Amino acid sequence: MKDRIRQIMESQHMTQQVFADYIGIGAATLSSIFNGRTRPTLNIVEAIKKKIPNISTDWLMFGSGEMYLPQEEPLEDAFLPSDSGSDGRPQIQNPMLDFDAIPSPTPQNGRSLTQNSNSVKSTRLDLDVREVKTIDKHQRRITEIRVFYDDQTWETFIPQKKS
Repeated sequence: MKDRIRQIMESQHMTQQVFADYIGIGAATLSSIFNGRTRPTLNIVEAIKKKIPNISTDWLMFGSGEMYLPQEEPLEDAFLPSDSGSDGRPQIQNPMLDFDAIPSPTPQNGRSLTQNSNSVKSTRLDLDVREVKTIDKHQRRITEIRVFYDDQTWETFIPQKKS
């Protein structure tokens, strides 16, 4: 599953940090998944599905089927000439983020838009950022198990180390 998450991240052209922020998890959590220290949880799957709704859950969780769900209308070309923006350029139709989208005049977070005096379009997204503190704990391992019996005896079990 970690390889499929990495494949999604790469298909969206994102770094680990950007992808973790995008789906709303800690970068350390994503790193520990990729390094094999932890396994992806259902919360991770839900976070990815929430941000990329056309991703196939069966493919993500089990590797079966196609990566993306089939679209209702197949796109012949990524550039559709009939869908040109206000500047006359064709708009790209794909599941990735559109950094060239024209922002709405009244942002949802209440901040006002500022016009650049040098007429350079800003590529920074104005996102509502919520700070979430994630504390990654050291992975604990069982070193010894003791079983106490009612006749006042006990046994100790020590797990074998994996080679």
